Formats: sequence, C-alpha cells, structure tokens
Amino acid sequence: MTQLSQKSRDSLPDSAFAYVDSRGRRRLPINDEAHVRNALARFNQTTFEDEAARDRSRTRLLKAAKKYGIVPVGFMTGQLRSMSSEIGARTSEVRTLPTGSVTFLLADIADSTGLVASLGDSYGALLAGVRRVLRDAIRASNGREVDARADEMFAVFERPRPAIDAALAIQRKMRSSTWPGRPVVLVRVGLHTGQPILTDTGYVGLAVSTAARICFAAHGGQIVVSSAVKEAIANLEGLEAGFRDLGLHQLHGLPEPVALLQLEVADLPMEFPPPRIGISGSAKPGARRRPGRAANEAAGRSRRQP
Repeated sequence: MTQLSQKSRDSLPDSAFAYVDSRGRRRLPINDEAHVRNALARFNQTTFEDEAARDRSRTRLLKAAKKYGIVPVGFMTGQLRSMSSEIGARTSEVRTLPTGSVTFLLADIADSTGLVASLGDSYGALLAGVRRVLRDAIRASNGREVDARADEMFAVFERPRPAIDAALAIQRKMRSSTWPGRPVVLVRVGLHTGQPILTDTGYVGLAVSTAARICFAAHGGQIVVSSAVKEAIANLEGLEAGFRDLGLHQLHGLPEPVALLQLEVADLPMEFPPPRIGISGSAKPGARRRPGRAANEAAGRSRRQP
C-alpha cells in the first residue's frame, strides 16, 4: 500500500476518511482499495469518541468496501465478536448501578432539529461538546451515566442533592460556553426520584417514564423536578436553589398527575413559559385528565423531540 504523504493527505476531502472526530482530526483513510483494506484491519485498534461515532465510521467503511468490491468477511466476524464482548461488559456494568430509591437526571438539547439544519456536519462537534459538559457535571457530583442517545443523556444518582448540583452545573456551563456556529445552545433538564427496577439491560419502570416526561416538559435552559425530588431531601438547609411550584400536571402515559417544580438560583434564568405537556392548565389532585389530540400526536413522537 502506498503511504500517503502529508500533502496528499491534506488534499483529500473529509469523505475520504472513515472517521473524522469532533475536533476535525481525520483517521482511517478510505480513498482507494488498498487504504480501505488497511482501514478494515485497523478499525478495532482505533479509539472513537463514542459509540455513535464508531457506528458512523463503520457505516462509511462498509460503503467504501462495497464500492471497491471488497467482501469484508473477516471484518464482520471481528465486529460480531467485539459486539458480543461489549454486550457482556455492558451487562456487568449495569449490575453495578444503584438500586432502591434513586434520582434520575435526563438532559436533552433544545431545538436539536433546528441546530442540525443550520449546522449540518458541524452539529457532530457541537453534540460532542454538549456531552462533555453533561458528563463532567454528572461525574463531578458522583452520578453515573446510564445511557446517551442522539441529543439526550440519562444519568442516575444515589441521592437527590448531588443530582441538583449536577443540574445546576450543567446549566451554568452551558451558558458560559462558546459553541461552534451558534452563540447560544440550551438544554432541558428533568429530575425525578423513584424506585425503578434494574434489569440486565438497564432501568425500567414508572420512575424512568416519569423522568423522561419531566425532561420533555422543561424548556431550554430550565430545570424541572418532581415533588418527589424535594420530598426526598431530608434537610433543605444549605441548598442554594429554591423551588417554584409549577402545578400538578397530567403527563402523557402516566397513571397519576405529577407535581412539577422549577429549580431556581439567582444566576440562572427563572422565567419560562408553562410546562411543555401538550395540554392546557394543571390537573387537580387525584384527577386523571385525558390529553387532547395535540398531546396524543406529540406523545407518538420520540421523547428526544426538540
């Protein structure tokens, strides 16, 4: 295989590489048949930023192999073995997640569809930057990342106060950060305390669904929590944040209305529109209101909808 000179490498477009990371570094050239074969052999030795980046690179590499008539039997076998090993490691990691009463944090990029439309390929760098902000805040408060998909992140904390600290740190860092191609990027954050069921594949149960609905109800830049979060804090003394009552709301798919509160501190925005629940007003205690047509249509879409 002819070695690419730096000049030749620089002259190639990004599409000639299977992997371009969020900083623009280009790896695994696929500009001709020889380099495609080399990329197939080196793929498992490459460190990717996350699983989404690995999946995108794998897809580009396999398309290049097809273009040059290469049947990557050995590559696919190796990928299957790697995936099997990853599944086993993931199962072992899941079993170490906290159980009992826990607090979930869900964060979601607001207007992600608009950001993708305006930024195009640059959205990947922005997403990677937002994920770094979320992960740093979660880890600094001793939280555990459970899952990250598309533009949202799901984390768990053994106690509610560290989750509140992480949520505040996220919003502060988002406001102070500079984003590629955009002056402002906002995330929604939702917190809920409950007792989920932990299986080999992760958390399941009403607590997970409730946390997801609360995150969806928040606006960009806002932190919305359930009353269960406040109630789970044994002593509010020393807590820098306050709670604003947002009312009792019937969130789609949940059997009972949920009391929502806005987490507030003086250095973050406090004024937001009513919760994004798809129905007008709030439910009275014990009431079970049926969402209107608009709510049913919204509920049919992904909870990652911006």
